[in-house]
Amino acid sequence: MQTELLALAAGKPLVDHRIYTIRLRKMGEFIEVFDRLAMPILLRTLGAPLGFWTSQVGQLNQFVHLWGYDSLADYEQRALARDQHPGFSAYLAASEHLIVAQETRLIRRATLASLEAPQ
Repeated sequence: MQTELLALAAGKPLVDHRIYTIRLRKMGEFIEVFDRLAMPILLRTLGAPLGFWTSQVGQLNQFVHLWGYDSLADYEQRALARDQHPGFSAYLAASEHLIVAQETRLIRRATLASLEAPQ
């Protein structure tokens, strides 16, 4: 199923790049809360994620996730659906004590001629 989700999201031109800094020694608890409470809602409202990562070198205790969108309007519509979902506040309450900081970036795909497949 993960391969199917990644294939669906791979062609999105706009990406929501999120970095959560998690309290020291709380990453396991955060991931469990995120997976149990947020993921069912996020899959329903945001669609398929591009993926999830944790930091290993440099700034530690970071959880990174990427979600792809067709446009800024698509992002805004899906983010509103997420924020208005009746169960989302339970995730926010359960994770609040685990998160030290959050960064959110919207990034656009850059096209490089050197990486384009020859015609």
